[in-house]
Amino acid sequence: MTDEINYQNNPLHGLGLKELLTQIVDHYGFEILYAYLNINCFKTNPSIESSVKFLKKTDWAREKVEIFYLYKFKNLPRVSSEQFALSPRDRIIPEGQTPREPAELSLEDAERMREKQALKAAEHGKTKSYRSSRSNGKQGYSSKEENARDKQERWKPERKTTTPTQASSDNDDDPWAKWRK
Repeated sequence: MTDEINYQNNPLHGLGLKELLTQIVDHYGFEILYAYLNINCFKTNPSIESSVKFLKKTDWAREKVEIFYLYKFKNLPRVSSEQFALSPRDRIIPEGQTPREPAELSLEDAERMREKQALKAAEHGKTKSYRSSRSNGKQGYSSKEENARDKQERWKPERKTTTPTQASSDNDDDPWAKWRK
């Protein structure tokens, strides 16, 4: 018995990256793509050729664009958790599901989505500033300020003032100190 999987129902089947990107850019434009995906190739000197070149080299970015294509541009319903674990090109779209009209997206919706994701990440302790403020008990500092402060404290040489009696007790613990005499 062969377990052949029919990928014919997957909108990504037989679709090249350049064609996929061309369809998305023609419909939404680079500004919307950057707002939703936050991939720098859509912001800095965007072009189809440079974006394709970057996406071919970067698996995580390519998968992000393919997921956007499936669930925003083709407007397919969400997949099961087993299918979500697979890459977008390996997913099996059920027979009854067909692509619909592209979702209407706006820059305002993208901003709301980012705020919602930031709140969710903060609740789960995924952001640097949230973890730092919890562990240090300090609030009101940005993560950059905290990082700079931590580096300064970490690399400060510790100054020890020892009395002659302390120095001899330190040498007793260190076998190499006796060798140096």
